[in-house]
Amino acid sequence: MKRLGLAASGERLSVLCLGAHSDDIEIGAGATILGWIDRGVRLDVHWAVLSAIGPRADEARASAQQFLGNAARAVIDLATFKDGFFPHQGADIKIWFEALRKRTSPDVILSHWRHDAHQDHREVSELTWNTFRNHAILEYEIPKWDGDTGRPNVYLPASKALMERKTKLLHDHFGSQRSKDWFDAEIFMGLARLRGMECRAPDGFAEAFHARKLTLQ
Repeated sequence: MKRLGLAASGERLSVLCLGAHSDDIEIGAGATILGWIDRGVRLDVHWAVLSAIGPRADEARASAQQFLGNAARAVIDLATFKDGFFPHQGADIKIWFEALRKRTSPDVILSHWRHDAHQDHREVSELTWNTFRNHAILEYEIPKWDGDTGRPNVYLPASKALMERKTKLLHDHFGSQRSKDWFDAEIFMGLARLRGMECRAPDGFAEAFHARKLTLQ
């Protein structure tokens, strides 16, 4: 299978990362972001979390700073929409998205999967597509008790060391989530191992995404 890359070492890649909640981006695409940076891609990141309030805002900022510490450029954008109520705040979130669109024009967008069982995640996915109509969008997955993982069609291989680093950063920065039964290293490593098997990743691990539409040259 021919492998396609978004950017090589030394090349610039502008990325918009969107997460409904403080840990979403890291769970869904943390190894991908760390991997790009480690491979020498000059990563220009706009990291936007829509619900980051109080202690969760502190967690979000500290985690983003750690994940993006070696990026060429990083903007961390934290909003305060109410967790669990996104569909009922749709108009206000749409206004926020329109303002975001004026501040960034990324090469690729990482956002939630449209069939995610969490209503906040689905709302972010819908507004991502509604607002950014001429961009490459990769929708990441988040494991949870709903059992809503699907059949992704884009894979970004990751080394075992990279996955372990991502998992440790999640554990270190999101103390508010450690009591949840789905928030543990075995879940994150296990899903990455499954996706690595599906794409025959060299080191056996990968993060997977859904791509509704891509143009190749």
